[in-house]
Amino acid sequence: MSKIKVLIPVYNDWQSVFKLLENINIQVSKLNDEFSVIIVNDASTESRPEFSADLKNLKSIQIMNMKENKGHARCNAAGLKHINEKEDFDYVIPMDGDGEDRPEELILLIEKIKEYPDIVVTANRVKRSEGFIFKFCYLVHKYLTLVFSGQTIKYGNYTCLPKSAVNAIVNEPATWSSFSGSLAKTVKDKKSISSERGTRYFGPSKMSFTNLLKHSFSIIAVFKTTLLIRSILFVIAYLFLMIGKISIITLIPIIGVIIMMFSVIILSKRENMSEFNNSLENIKEIDTLK
Repeated sequence: MSKIKVLIPVYNDWQSVFKLLENINIQVSKLNDEFSVIIVNDASTESRPEFSADLKNLKSIQIMNMKENKGHARCNAAGLKHINEKEDFDYVIPMDGDGEDRPEELILLIEKIKEYPDIVVTANRVKRSEGFIFKFCYLVHKYLTLVFSGQTIKYGNYTCLPKSAVNAIVNEPATWSSFSGSLAKTVKDKKSISSERGTRYFGPSKMSFTNLLKHSFSIIAVFKTTLLIRSILFVIAYLFLMIGKISIITLIPIIGVIIMMFSVIILSKRENMSEFNNSLENIKEIDTLK
C-alpha cells in the first residue's frame, strides 16, 4: 500500500476546494492506497467556512496557512518542500483546487505508477474546456515554449511524483518560479496519461491572458541559456533574410523577441533558492481538518 499525498494550493476559493475534497474521496474509494490531503492556504483574505463531510477514504486532511501571499507556483513549491521534509510518503500528486484538474483521473495516475513505480507520471492535456480565444493563446504559448526553449510541455501541476522526483525538484531553484519548467529540467524520464481539462466548480477561470503570458515566460526562463542562443540566431537569420527590406513593420518580430528576452531575464530572477529554502518560515500554522 502506497502513501500518497495530494497537494492543493488555494486562494479565496474554499467552496471549490471543499467540493474537490468530496470528489477525491469518492474516486479514491476504488483504490487500495492510503491518501492524505495537504491544502496550502496562500494567505486567503476570505474566511474559511465551516466544513464537515464524511471523507472516510482520506486518512488525513491538513491546511497549511501561510503568513504572506506568494502566488500559486510558490505555494506549490513550499508544499512540496514541507512534504519532502516533514511527511512520510511514497508519492505526491499536486492538483489545482478548482476542479480543472479532474479527480476522475486520479485512478489513471495511480494505475500508471503501479506499472512504472519509480517514474514521474504527467497528466498531458488532450482536451481543454476554455473558449476559442484562450485555446488559441494557449497554443501560441506551447509553440513559443517549443521554439525558444526546445521543450514540449503538455502538463501543468497535475502529476504523480515519486519520492526521488520530489527530492530532486525541491533542490532545484526553478521550482520556486515554475513547477512544470522545473520538472522538465530535472526529470527526463516520464510517462503520461491523457487528461481533459475540467471546468471550474465555481466562478470564472483565474487564468487571464496576462497570467498565461507570465506562466509561459516563467517556463522559458528555466531554459534561458537556450532562449538567448536561439533568439540571437533568429535575429541574425531574420536580418539576413530582410536585407534591403528593413522598415518599422519588418522590425516588429525582432522587437517582439527582444521584449521577450528581457521579460524572461527579469522573470528568471524569481528562481531564488534562498527564498525557497526559507519558504517554510512563511507557515503561520497548520490546521487539521481530519
